[in-house]
Amino acid sequence: MPTRVLSGTRPTGKLHLGNLLGAIENYKKLQGVDSFFMIADWHALTTEYESRTTIAEQVMEVVIDYLACGLDPDQCTIFVQSEVPAHAEMALLLSMITPLGWLERNPTYKDQLRELEGRELHTHGFLGYPVLQAADILLYKARKVPVGEDQLPHLELTREIARRFSHLYKTDIFPEPQAILTQTPRIPGIDGRKMSKSYDNCIYLADSEEETKKKVLSMITDPARKRREDKGHPEVCPVFLYHQIFNSSQTETVAHECRNALRGCVECKLEMVGKMNEFLSPIRKRREEWNRKRTEVRKILDRGKKRAQEVADQTLLEAMKAVGLRS
Repeated sequence: MPTRVLSGTRPTGKLHLGNLLGAIENYKKLQGVDSFFMIADWHALTTEYESRTTIAEQVMEVVIDYLACGLDPDQCTIFVQSEVPAHAEMALLLSMITPLGWLERNPTYKDQLRELEGRELHTHGFLGYPVLQAADILLYKARKVPVGEDQLPHLELTREIARRFSHLYKTDIFPEPQAILTQTPRIPGIDGRKMSKSYDNCIYLADSEEETKKKVLSMITDPARKRREDKGHPEVCPVFLYHQIFNSSQTETVAHECRNALRGCVECKLEMVGKMNEFLSPIRKRREEWNRKRTEVRKILDRGKKRAQEVADQTLLEAMKAVGLRS
């Protein structure tokens, strides 16, 4: 069987630098193969179930970000998860065989409960998030899944569910998917923590040059460097990490001047944000163009839905036959 790739993004807001560097840059490299990239709106509901009418609009924002960043709908399939009913049906089917203990011991589940403390997330949907994710992957018989490190436990659970299904029903419908990890380190937000919409610490792809500059100037740096004459430690500074990404030819100079107090933090931020804005400028331009062509964006999603349904419906039928629900 040829390699097939599947990954997705939860539409809980516009995409940010962490999404671009941690996921979409990987997606672009995988467009030449049989690749499916979904907007995971069912997954958004696991934490945003009170948002009501906003998710559909966020779906469109994510698709526009995808296209602005360089995903080509002629080279990959872009679709909306909830528009392919087989995702919900396969998730229900797999939930029948997934032991509760597997979900409760999932470290990502526990971490997210801590991160989103104060919100009512003790729900069936939130606990069962990995089962839905397994359904997404197994429906397309994806052999490769681009993920961040924090999603590795979910991918291992997908493999466990696939093995259990194969054992129970004496079938080999599902190949075991393998992770494709990004080479980019975890991207820090403006407060030094992992960039996340939950923390409200993001630099968004839709931010203007001025908005980006304002956010970068507010970023924390080396906490031990209180005054300009203090020598810095670039290895612990989030701004230096961004220099490594956007200003790589100057990192040795930046590091030397920081360690020897030959530059101030404001000067360092201004140099870096200039390079960051230079990188983001064509993305912003394409984003404005796609935002004016929403009818065309909808047509792209309709084509993607048709292609995704062809594959997903066939796999669902195979699974339903295996468990005895279809003759």
